[in-house]
Amino acid sequence: MIRALLLLLVPVMAQAQVVRVASFNTELSRDGPGLLLRDIRRGDAQVQAVVDVLVAARPDIVTLQSIDWDLNAEALTALTDLLYAQGLNYPYHFAAQPNAGLETSLDLNGDGLTHGPADAQGWGRFTGQGGLAVLSRYPIQLEGVQDFTNLLWRDLPGAQLPVTDDGPFPSEEAYNIQRLSAVAHWIVPVDTPIGVLDLMTFHAAPPVFDGPEDRNGLRNRDEIRLWSSVLEGEIGRRPDGPFVIAGDANLDPERGEGRREAIRALLSDPRLQDPRPTDVSGALTTVEWKAVGEMRVDYVLPSADLQVTGSGVFWPAPDTPLRTTAEQASRHRLVWVDVTSPAQPTN
Repeated sequence: MIRALLLLLVPVMAQAQVVRVASFNTELSRDGPGLLLRDIRRGDAQVQAVVDVLVAARPDIVTLQSIDWDLNAEALTALTDLLYAQGLNYPYHFAAQPNAGLETSLDLNGDGLTHGPADAQGWGRFTGQGGLAVLSRYPIQLEGVQDFTNLLWRDLPGAQLPVTDDGPFPSEEAYNIQRLSAVAHWIVPVDTPIGVLDLMTFHAAPPVFDGPEDRNGLRNRDEIRLWSSVLEGEIGRRPDGPFVIAGDANLDPERGEGRREAIRALLSDPRLQDPRPTDVSGALTTVEWKAVGEMRVDYVLPSADLQVTGSGVFWPAPDTPLRTTAEQASRHRLVWVDVTSPAQPTN
């Protein structure tokens, strides 16, 4: 009788699975190659604060922005070892070479110089500075990963590249090599308890630090628009199941500079849902920059066929130890959303 009862309970237990997906701009970027690994190994306070935030939030799948990339993933491995030592195990990860810091021989920002950080495919002093990574408790289907990092900006349907009265900015030669992604755009399939979930992740360029040609603003716009092109089937393989867009769009729908219509269009896409995660005070803020104030630029957007059971911005109440930890970790705040399949109960 007991055995039969247990067998009946197994499907119910399986149905109750919830997957927490998060995005966190860790600001784990340093001024030179190998320095992040050094800081991780020597117990740097900011690194430890990032670890503490992740341990407190406990996402099942998390995409990390602004984390330096290295060829053998030594820094990422060292970070996951720290997390494991504190009870948070991510046995699976993905971190391909980003465009950040990938040197070119051309003047890509129009300042008349070459070989500067802004002349790389994505801003960076060295290859991989401020890269992107995915950590997961669940297996990643590496053979199914779609990497759009090599996509030329001009090849995006509907791309709007910068021009001036003199023609293409900074040059036609730049158009011929300039990639769209400032860091990377990936679709990473993860085999979760609720089925294969396509994680669509990126870190867009900030839409500032340019001139009237609005090079960075236009690039940010088109980096966000890439996901619509994927969902329309214009680029890559369109997801045929549930997906989540998670990343740093570097664009607020209401405040600050940039082509805000791009993020508004994404947030209102009927194929997505915006849970509008908030912190303990009810604020949507995901970052605070001294020059411009509080903004919402980090997003976790599940597909419409997923059921959202919870969401939040990890920004604890003031005058608490966890708030101090979060402030030490990054100016950005971890954003998380709990999802399950539509047929599954929420209680």
